[in-house]
Amino acid sequence: MVHAALETLFGLPAAERVPQKAVELILPSWERLLADAPDLIDLVPEDQRESFLDEARSLVTAYYQLEDPTRFEAESCEQRVETELADGVLLRGFVDRIDVAPTGEVRVVDYKTGRAPREMSESKALFQMKFYALVLLRTRGIVPAQLRLLYLASGTVLTYAPDEDELLRFERTLSAIWKAILAAGVTGDFRPKPSRLCDWCDHKSLCPSFGGTPPPYPGWPEGPAEDAPGFEEIVE
Repeated sequence: MVHAALETLFGLPAAERVPQKAVELILPSWERLLADAPDLIDLVPEDQRESFLDEARSLVTAYYQLEDPTRFEAESCEQRVETELADGVLLRGFVDRIDVAPTGEVRVVDYKTGRAPREMSESKALFQMKFYALVLLRTRGIVPAQLRLLYLASGTVLTYAPDEDELLRFERTLSAIWKAILAAGVTGDFRPKPSRLCDWCDHKSLCPSFGGTPPPYPGWPEGPAEDAPGFEEIVE
């Protein structure tokens, strides 16, 4: 919803992109989301709906502490990007915002409604951004000058300037990850990686890390793993 409101905001003339307008966009953005996916209403109990919307309004208000959207134009918002690597791995995702400076430099921006990660987790946060940077390198032939993560809840900005050699190494990493997925797909040997996120998992009772037994492996979807065309999206 916050992403949708900010996308709409950048579709307005620059002078109209003021904080009050961003706040006003929250309710219609929520209504559009419900029109597209009515089941979303079940995720927010009725007695919590107004506080849910107020929280979203607070986040778009906090956005203005990080940027002034009246001072620049975005090239695109919620841009679908896609490319196929040399070994056939398909990369696909949606970029929150792409900015292009008058001098041609490209900036990739992603909004996060949570708080900024600790320093030790920054590399994980940047994985997604390098993914986008690699797609732009392959589709446009350019290396983004800046990757920018905006953490609205904590008012924090994480920026990174990649270089081409780094992105080429990252490309090899993605290919290795996909090969490992295909290999695991043959046997169903997908190893668990316990973390604090496990506390929100509905399948803990079936996980070996918590003493559970997984159900029988049904096999790779729609045919053997060797025939899988590539992973469509590995971000978030």
